[in-house]
Amino acid sequence: MGSDRGGYLHDRLVELENLKRNGVLVEIRGRICYSTCTMFLGLPGTCVDPDTTFGFHGPSRSGRRLAQEDFDYFSQIMAAYYPEPLKSWFMTKARNRINGLYKVKGREIIQMGVPACRTA
Repeated sequence: MGSDRGGYLHDRLVELENLKRNGVLVEIRGRICYSTCTMFLGLPGTCVDPDTTFGFHGPSRSGRRLAQEDFDYFSQIMAAYYPEPLKSWFMTKARNRINGLYKVKGREIIQMGVPACRTA
């Protein structure tokens, strides 16, 4: 997949479920993978390019903070798609950023246990 700035959580959940059900292997090779795009990291067989920049932030409604109960609920849904230790980092740090992104290079994601894509 190419560069992806994210999108609505509901739409991404539908897409993720379809990919998982059909056994599609995802290669994240674009310049950027922000927001809900990062949830692809939890699909079986996903690989990443070391040079892709991943951008993480917490759930919001058009950039506005959610009520705490909703914030916790949607944070858990997002985190369920991250492998450890990325999941713990998201829940303790990244989800608390609502404006802007925590940017992480693919090589750091690889160090957290997500496989690197083979070079083309």
